[in-house]
Amino acid sequence: MAENPTPEARVFRPRTRFQTLARRPGGVPRNQAVENAQNQIEESKLGFDDWLEGELSELIGWIERAKSGEPVEEWIEAAQFHANQLRDVGTTVGFELLTFIASTLCTILDGIKAGAECNMESLVCHIDSLLLIRQKKYRHLRPDQVPELSRGLHQVAESVSIVPKSGQT
Repeated sequence: MAENPTPEARVFRPRTRFQTLARRPGGVPRNQAVENAQNQIEESKLGFDDWLEGELSELIGWIERAKSGEPVEEWIEAAQFHANQLRDVGTTVGFELLTFIASTLCTILDGIKAGAECNMESLVCHIDSLLLIRQKKYRHLRPDQVPELSRGLHQVAESVSIVPKSGQT
């Protein structure tokens, strides 16, 4: 062992370009930026119904192609795109159930793309669940408020998931 121990390590934080830009003088104060973002979200909600209808129509169209027996390569990426869109926007506009359903559908589509069997019943079940979101009484529900639906969709998604369950390799 060395007689003269080395001095303690010096901790420093590197300056990235982003940090430099974020800390420069000027710009919008944080509270104003947050308020602006919230206003943008509220504005986006006004056109949300039309956007949701368009995304659901597109997704249903791609799932219909799958039902007709079209090869997976022909429809899977488009279906994934629209399911991802629904998942990514749902919670932002206050539709947690939409995010949950779309997320489990994304898991199924990822599994199919990775080579899992394309179980049409699981896809149709998810589409039917997504169509519930059109109804006002389901719009603002959380997954824990519809436990049977949530458990069922989660179990279906887990059955084709490409991600190992915790504790498995």
